[in-house]
Amino acid sequence: MSLRRSSVKLAGSASGSSQISPIPPHVESCRSKPIMLVPCKVSSRYDRGVGMSQSPGRGVVPGLEHLSDSEQQQFDPDALEELENAQRLGRIPRPFEDVPFLDEDANCSDNVVAPPAQPQSKIRRVLLTFRDTFQTTFNSFGLCRWYPRRPSFEPDKFVPSSLLSTTCPKVMQETDLPSLLPPPYPFSNMTIHRLMCWMNSGSGRKSETEVARLVEEVLLAEDFDTKHLECFSIKKSLREMDNEPGSEIKFPDDWIQASVTIEIPTKSKEEEARPFSVPGFHFRPLVQVIRSAFADIQANAFHLSPFKRIWKDPLDNHQERIFDELYTSDSWLDAQDELQKLPKEPGCTLERVIAGLMFFSDATHLANFGTAKAWPLYLYFGNLTKYARSAPKSGACHLVGFLPSLPDKVKDVLSRLPRISKSGMAALHTHCRRELFQGCWDTLLDKDFLHAYRHGIVLKCADGVLRRIFPRIFTYSADYPEKVLIATIKDMGSCPCPRCLTPKCMFTFLGLLKDTKSRINNLRIYVETNIAKAREYIYQSGHTVDGTKVEDVLGEGSWVPVLNKFAEKLGGLGLDPFRMLVVDFMHECELGTWKSLFIHLVRILYALPGGVQLVATLDSRFRQIPTFGSGVIRTFANNTSEMKRLAARDFEDILQCAIPVFEGLFPAQHDVVVQSLLYRFAQWHALAKLRTHSDSTLSFLDETFKKLAKQLRNFRDITCAAFETVELPKEKAARQRKSVQCAAGPNNASSESSGPRVKRFNLSTYKYHAMGDYVRTIKLFGTVDSFTTQIGELAHRALKAFYPLTSKLDTPAQLAKHERRRRLLRRVAEVGGISSSNKSPDDSPASPLAVDHYFIANNRNNPISLFQFLRENDGDPAIKNFIPRLKDHILYRLKKMDVSYCDHTFTDEERNTVIIPDNMIYSVQTMQVYYTTYDMRREYDTINPRTHGDVMVLSGESAPSHPYWYARVMCIYHLDTWLQVGGKQTNRQHLEVLHVRWLAPLISHQSSMRHARLPKLAFVEESDYDAFGFLDPGQVIRGTHLIPAFASGRGESSLRRGESLARPHGEVDDWDALYVGIFVDRDMFLRYTDLGVGHPVALRKFVRDCFGLQPQVLDDMYADQGGNDGHDDDDDDEQGMDIDLADEDSEDGCDEDSEEGCDENSGEE
Repeated sequence: MSLRRSSVKLAGSASGSSQISPIPPHVESCRSKPIMLVPCKVSSRYDRGVGMSQSPGRGVVPGLEHLSDSEQQQFDPDALEELENAQRLGRIPRPFEDVPFLDEDANCSDNVVAPPAQPQSKIRRVLLTFRDTFQTTFNSFGLCRWYPRRPSFEPDKFVPSSLLSTTCPKVMQETDLPSLLPPPYPFSNMTIHRLMCWMNSGSGRKSETEVARLVEEVLLAEDFDTKHLECFSIKKSLREMDNEPGSEIKFPDDWIQASVTIEIPTKSKEEEARPFSVPGFHFRPLVQVIRSAFADIQANAFHLSPFKRIWKDPLDNHQERIFDELYTSDSWLDAQDELQKLPKEPGCTLERVIAGLMFFSDATHLANFGTAKAWPLYLYFGNLTKYARSAPKSGACHLVGFLPSLPDKVKDVLSRLPRISKSGMAALHTHCRRELFQGCWDTLLDKDFLHAYRHGIVLKCADGVLRRIFPRIFTYSADYPEKVLIATIKDMGSCPCPRCLTPKCMFTFLGLLKDTKSRINNLRIYVETNIAKAREYIYQSGHTVDGTKVEDVLGEGSWVPVLNKFAEKLGGLGLDPFRMLVVDFMHECELGTWKSLFIHLVRILYALPGGVQLVATLDSRFRQIPTFGSGVIRTFANNTSEMKRLAARDFEDILQCAIPVFEGLFPAQHDVVVQSLLYRFAQWHALAKLRTHSDSTLSFLDETFKKLAKQLRNFRDITCAAFETVELPKEKAARQRKSVQCAAGPNNASSESSGPRVKRFNLSTYKYHAMGDYVRTIKLFGTVDSFTTQIGELAHRALKAFYPLTSKLDTPAQLAKHERRRRLLRRVAEVGGISSSNKSPDDSPASPLAVDHYFIANNRNNPISLFQFLRENDGDPAIKNFIPRLKDHILYRLKKMDVSYCDHTFTDEERNTVIIPDNMIYSVQTMQVYYTTYDMRREYDTINPRTHGDVMVLSGESAPSHPYWYARVMCIYHLDTWLQVGGKQTNRQHLEVLHVRWLAPLISHQSSMRHARLPKLAFVEESDYDAFGFLDPGQVIRGTHLIPAFASGRGESSLRRGESLARPHGEVDDWDALYVGIFVDRDMFLRYTDLGVGHPVALRKFVRDCFGLQPQVLDDMYADQGGNDGHDDDDDDEQGMDIDLADEDSEDGCDEDSEEGCDENSGEE
């Protein structure tokens, strides 16, 4: 093994202590004799199965890898032994320096409650044009902002106040909101105030934790007084908070209850449509919600001026656009330009800015049992950073309505219509549901909102300046069943996409040129004239809602005869009601395309000989996958193949770990196809879910999508065609239950067969089609984490916490009441300044997240006597040469050697100069490694030798083909030490060291993105001097997720059988090989590319050099580097794709948005 060495700057000192004696006789065997130096060479990749013929227990001789077997045998054995031991320092990785995390480089938008104190800015110049645009200087990450117009307010304090626009004077205008007093308002004293706050916060079920919180926050408070509770009435105190007659507190954005009236067609020319009123629509006026939001303390963090984020790559100084937030997206910049082109209001010179509205709606169950449901509508402001909006407890979520469901009594009205059939009643019932949904939005988009949308509303912003605020709807996030209601199209019609008119028959051309052209050239445009004509046929001519006449008038596009209120009211004001229906990553990918693919893979396993055993093996492998991080990869369910109660996060974990699990379960020719498909799917998933995109990563995403589309067609045409797949046992049982329920009615006989149905893999579904819209959507609205439906799912938690507190009668009204109470208490707390969220991050002490690269506790609770430790573990290969190795490591660090000493060998005399007081070192259980992520945030990994002990460091080879080395941490130590040279003692140093077991990549395995294969490792054989060693914690980049290569099995080829410090407790052998889980999180994935904006420049350059990446275009980087993923051909020949789709049942492929597919796997986490 060729080695590298690094110098590490040491810090800290300790008091004096007794010294360690020279090496005693009973460990004399650990000593090494002085040996000659050999030139530092690039080692070959470690591979136990490929290489020279070796004697038992002997590895490849370092420095002679380039010689043949016969040439090596010409060397004297003693000389070979001496040569093997020439590099006694063991593996030394390259030094690693993380990006210095400065305050001005941090994502200051995390502060969502108050403006931070103004930090020292790096801005030294401003580039001006005649439009008063300017560009900030590039920070240490190479990022800058380009504003098309000089902003007058900047919440991050990234721009000094002297550079802000001052066209708008500050005013002292009272808001329209009621004047709130500090606590105990609205109660009589602080005791009752605290008690009511405790009741209306925290858990709905008061547990031990809640009782402890009651004692700490209420009973032990300085202003608590038992006399205040005399004549206390809980009902009276609640009435003081509620919006009821006699209440002192009235908010303009309080809840309103209304009824929505729909018209039911009668199928008769003579009889007019019958009005049907649906009560119980609870909502808050949108304009008043906007006013309240801009008066809220959270408005201090609102971005009012959009900008482009530009990245100048420090590697080669080329510039790219960065896409992350909504207020840095193309849609906001375009909307701001259009706003400035509008004529100003008469006599108004105020600055015109945008309030970016983002809607989320999703029906949800309120309890695990029963039928209690709610259909909440949430509003978020895109002016606020997504990192705040995605936090459930940030207060950024505005609950603005509860959409009512069509009551069952409507069936009584429908059944009394003349000449109504069963199918006609179902079609009419669906029509009424669509009318009700659009009727609710007709109420929400009232005259005040339309006036504000056209003329704006004058509000005082957080900086005390009056501005004219124009609301603009940018996104509406919903699952597919709600998307079709919003877009007024048929559910799974012939043109099922709500954004384009691509017919379903063309979905099979996914990723090809004709598919791309169809998306661009056939964008959905509202056909108001056709819909009005169709409604005339229905309501005046008596035609059925799904009749031929109506269908002919509506034409192509899967339209329905329902007026789209978004298009009708806001279409003329610039809103595209179809573009706002953004992709839904959670439902359409993790619970959609990936779930359907995983299900079909399990179907194929069942179709193979011995399928039941293969599925059992699959489940067993998933159970053996180690966890990673704090909930990043969690323990898998007992039987993953059954998919019982799995949420989106569970399917994400399955995808990230699927490659090693499925390896070897399929026949060889199909295993190649499946492995490549799983890799490309995981790669596309990682790229699509990035929180920060650049032009390069978007090109990479687009190219990966094309490769994935080819792989999906290969899978369908090669693997799926080779097997006759049928329903899974779970699918069969669900179908039979549904059949029994349908047959329970009178005169209904079940015609379902008892055998399983044939199931085929179906690519012609909307969810696969939607995968091609991600690049365009990200450019328009920012990254998908900004508008994912998972944000709305997390907001459901509050409603589910409120539900047990209700009487279960008129649930929406009671949920609204509880929401108002919590909102009132939060606002009062903000006025009083007692909210912990009011504190600016600049006022708090510096966190180790922003300072240190790692943290190891300096406790001495577990002292280890070196010689007693050696006696207790005598014979364990993991501690062979323990003291010489430890002293070599200490000498290397204390002497501050650099990489030029990579072949240096320490003598016994030098080792004896190392003094360790009392022969004592100290063991600790965990270490935290802090790092800067690709999106410039600080995170940390916890390294625990018992559970999460695998780490990655930079390779120490001079010309490596893989950028990282990997090690398993066996123990974490810290110690005091110094050098005693010539009677002189150097300064005492405190060192932390990691005792590690090294792994090495296998030569025979081709990994990298061009080959679509994960890196594959094996433990270094115990006979190799580099099998074990010590590591400087400062050289650890991150923890890593190593997944067993199950197909390779277990064995003792790297370490003799038996328990050892190198193995987890109770294990006597190892996995023969392990895969590196590069898809475990997004930051880890980008560390295997050179595209991480927040990653150190030296690291990115090293990765680029290792993989031979080209800095210009991603197409050249990955698409054209000669790899072919099994059957992933490189030409986009569209001939041969016009296959007959008649045999593919549209209901196969698990793409239906059925209740079983969405409700059971709601993915609320």
